[in-house]
Amino acid sequence: MRTKDYADIAIKPPILFLGALLLGYVLTYLFPVGPGLASPNGLGLMAGLAFMVVGFALAIFPARRFRKAGTSVLPGEPSTALVREGMYKATRNPIYIGLILVYFGLCIVLTSVWMLILLVPTVIILHWGVVKREEDYLTWKFGDDYRRYMSQVPRWL
Repeated sequence: MRTKDYADIAIKPPILFLGALLLGYVLTYLFPVGPGLASPNGLGLMAGLAFMVVGFALAIFPARRFRKAGTSVLPGEPSTALVREGMYKATRNPIYIGLILVYFGLCIVLTSVWMLILLVPTVIILHWGVVKREEDYLTWKFGDDYRRYMSQVPRWL
């Protein structure tokens, strides 16, 4: 039986992504692969920055919806409302998609093969250690309303 009124996630997503970036940096320094750290060509720089801008938009604007609904965006705090407006009509996890795009853009800008490789386990940890646990919590908290939302809106895209 659940006793905590919050999602019991394995790791906070910003820490997960920052940890992967840091580990990628260390691996890039110790075992260089590719053109070298932070040496993108003009096209790579533009593409990386574009992914980052879109990612930041996907992370920031949906978070505002939480504040407007009067509920917390932080996974370790209780949810008081389901947010279904804005980007939440298209995906249940726009903030996490935004974090993934920011990370991917940084991989391109920093030209780090290691950071890019680490994106795969990072997304797997995000899925199983955060998203699935949040879904379990929201199902417990909001019951059929959340189940209906899950059936109408995809988890990712």
